[in-house]
Amino acid sequence: MAVGRFQVMATLQAARAFILGLPLDLSLSWGLNRAIFYAAAKRGFKRPVRERTRASILERPVLEEKDAYFLGDEMAYRTEREEKTWFIIGDEPQEVEDFKKQIESRFVGVFEEAWEEALEIVGGFDKETLLSQRGFYENVYKPRRDALAKKWTELSRKS
Repeated sequence: MAVGRFQVMATLQAARAFILGLPLDLSLSWGLNRAIFYAAAKRGFKRPVRERTRASILERPVLEEKDAYFLGDEMAYRTEREEKTWFIIGDEPQEVEDFKKQIESRFVGVFEEAWEEALEIVGGFDKETLLSQRGFYENVYKPRRDALAKKWTELSRKS
């Protein structure tokens, strides 16, 4: 199976969350959640957005509320299941197993290599870019999405 833009988005978003300090399991949940969100948005899905000021983002880059979680100016809904936090779309939590099924499995045993590359790419950007939804999309994801999909597909086929 090919690695597509969906898997690239999920992997880079997970790396972004991890670089910004989220634990690995929550980072993977964030990555899958954001990939699902962007895929839905591409098809015209809209949802109300809670905005944060630049000053509040700089003061608290990661902000947890009762039902929402902010990573910079990007917000995702969250839930608690079995004393664990997961990001949700609708009522569906995006858990580590979901990430493994929908994302990692496409890499056919070479996900770790892709993950290390994603961390290196994301780690090369300043915090302000990573805290900005638009900055991340325009500067990190968009310029690399097709090249990474091709590269990671070829890497997975060699395994």
